[in-house]
Amino acid sequence: MKQLIDSFTNQLKEALIIGQNYRFKAAKKDFSNVILTGLGGSGIGGSIVQNYVFDKMKIPFIVNKDYFLPAFVNKDSLVIVSSYSGNTEETVAALRHAAKVKATVVCITSGGEIATIAGKKKIDCILLPAGMPPRACIGYSMVQVLYTLAYFDLISGEFVSNVKASVKLLDAEKKDMQKKAKSLAQKLNGKLPIIYSAADYEGLAIRIRQQINENAKMLAWHGAIPEMNHNELVGWKDKDPNKVVLLLRNDSDYERVQTRMEINKKIIKKYTPNIIELYSKGKSYWERIFYFIHLTDWLSVYLADLHEVDAMEVKVIDFLKGSLAKS
Repeated sequence: MKQLIDSFTNQLKEALIIGQNYRFKAAKKDFSNVILTGLGGSGIGGSIVQNYVFDKMKIPFIVNKDYFLPAFVNKDSLVIVSSYSGNTEETVAALRHAAKVKATVVCITSGGEIATIAGKKKIDCILLPAGMPPRACIGYSMVQVLYTLAYFDLISGEFVSNVKASVKLLDAEKKDMQKKAKSLAQKLNGKLPIIYSAADYEGLAIRIRQQINENAKMLAWHGAIPEMNHNELVGWKDKDPNKVVLLLRNDSDYERVQTRMEINKKIIKKYTPNIIELYSKGKSYWERIFYFIHLTDWLSVYLADLHEVDAMEVKVIDFLKGSLAKS
């Protein structure tokens, strides 16, 4: 896993090449909505893209994490099917649903059943390099989602220069990020991480939680501001030094959200002394996102070392899939 994380900037560069070279089959048209369907490491990129397009796309962008698609999906929908393995049963079912209602479909996968179905139905299928854990391939899949949206004129191509700038930023900050991640891991080891972010970075917060879950084999939870100010904040009533808050911050965060974060810190400090503020680096949304992803991916594997677990191992998920295959 450390080798995969170490090569993240190479992944981003390769993802740009894949996107630039792919030639779409589907004709451009006006859509009523866009649905990205995918789970786990294959779907989380969609949640981050959803945050990005919130103030850019004029039609709804929905992320689906189930076997079925919403009832409104039809021939005027664009459905992006994201499954790294190509065999995720929920996503295969959603692909069949999309084809049945004659939606325009673009698949993003490394192969498997989804690539087979796409080939038979002559559906667009962007192929990714195979043989890695889906959670280690977020750069590959997320960049292809952006290329798909740009092809259909739903977003601009601005993201390309942003991703290139991200590569330069991460390469320049590499040693400092590893050092910072090791220090963070020491502070989080043996504790319950609680990740808070601004609402437009909630997809990122979920990604960090999932990486801690899968790589470090630790429970964690996340919340978004301002929503958590209307419910979860009330739950902070018991002193517990085993809880540690990771507060994701950006200089670009909305001023009222920044004010809320400062007030939240004062409230939460009454119940745990462990509040860590993480500030992003970078000028664009994607530079900040990739900075946080890379920093916290390192954090998750250093936590795995301290927790004395194998970051690559996901036996409980394999057991679940095997049990489902028998039923």
